[in-house]
Amino acid sequence: MNLDWLIIGGGIHGVHIAARLIGEAGVKPERLRIVDPGNRLLECWRTSSATTGMTHLRSPVVHHLDLDAGALFRFARGRTSEEPSLFAQPYNRPALTIFNAHCEHVVETFGLADLHIQDRALECAVDNDGGVVQLSRGREIAARNLVLAIGASEQPAWPDWAPRDNSRVRHIFAPGFDWWPSPSQTVAVIGGGISAGQVALRLLDEGHHVHLVSRHPLRQHQFDSDPGWLGPRFMAGFSRERDFSRRRALIAEARHKGSVPPDVREALLQAMKGDHLSWHKGHVERLDSHSGGLALRLSTKTELEVESVLLATGFSSQRPGGSMVETLIASASLPCARCGYPIVDSALRWHSRVYVSGPLAELELGPAARNIAGARRAGDKLVDAARVSRSANAKTSHELSR
Repeated sequence: MNLDWLIIGGGIHGVHIAARLIGEAGVKPERLRIVDPGNRLLECWRTSSATTGMTHLRSPVVHHLDLDAGALFRFARGRTSEEPSLFAQPYNRPALTIFNAHCEHVVETFGLADLHIQDRALECAVDNDGGVVQLSRGREIAARNLVLAIGASEQPAWPDWAPRDNSRVRHIFAPGFDWWPSPSQTVAVIGGGISAGQVALRLLDEGHHVHLVSRHPLRQHQFDSDPGWLGPRFMAGFSRERDFSRRRALIAEARHKGSVPPDVREALLQAMKGDHLSWHKGHVERLDSHSGGLALRLSTKTELEVESVLLATGFSSQRPGGSMVETLIASASLPCARCGYPIVDSALRWHSRVYVSGPLAELELGPAARNIAGARRAGDKLVDAARVSRSANAKTSHELSR
């Protein structure tokens, strides 16, 4: 199979970019494919959001996977009178149910399920003619252009003290996570961000006693970075910065890691007034396992007796993509910053035939690169690149026919 575009990653970024390339850049569906190991597109998103018990997104209504900003609101029109909770204030943040329904609408509109290759990209090489991707089932696919829309979902951050071989200790974002505490268990949730807060609230609703352990106070931020990073207010200076180590530092400073929006914080504070949610500021120094459960010793010298531990500690900061990205780098000596992430141009080109989105694009797109807003900004740039490429190809074909 020789394609014009091959997108590696069928999550939020990969699906949005595919829709934009087909719907706006005029890429023919038969010339595009999406490689992702999930049973269906967006599987990882659906699984992780359901696990946390998310009810509404942190993002506003204008951040979604369709082409124009008003599409999700129009999609929901008529349903809000029957389900007034479809949008939460402020910013009309969509309920997970309507967001997921709209995602499925986008997939159906552009026929993306038919373009999904359910497989894993193992190796990748590129030259000036295009890229070749080796899949885990032995298949090889060539494409003129590659898009790496890879997230960090397969590299959850495990604290050093947390054993990976104890069935009572699980990370909520571990690949294939399908475990949940038995009814009425006492559970320790480790983490201080929105996912930890949402998991704690879900467990409470299901009748568990919960110990929420975070290394810092409940930090309140509506979004995980200031909205100024979506436009020239902050991005103008970021783009002028030519030192990529400094760009990395700016990204780290801008991200509100381990923060919760006001509604989640208020729900947690209200729950703490009851008997079933206890919050502990500190970090875990030691975990001991015994026949009755688990004992956690905190830096505050507090000892917690629990039956299970759920880690909501986010994702590793290392560059995603593992050996597949390493082979791609080696094939064309692709440039990387000191942090290991790609150095790309303003069109998100890492190579004349390779584009990036998501975490791999953050040294160009800034702290919002991983979010839905980052997917939309990447889509803008890839649509422009595809149109330029299409125009150049048409011009070359015309000249050859003369």
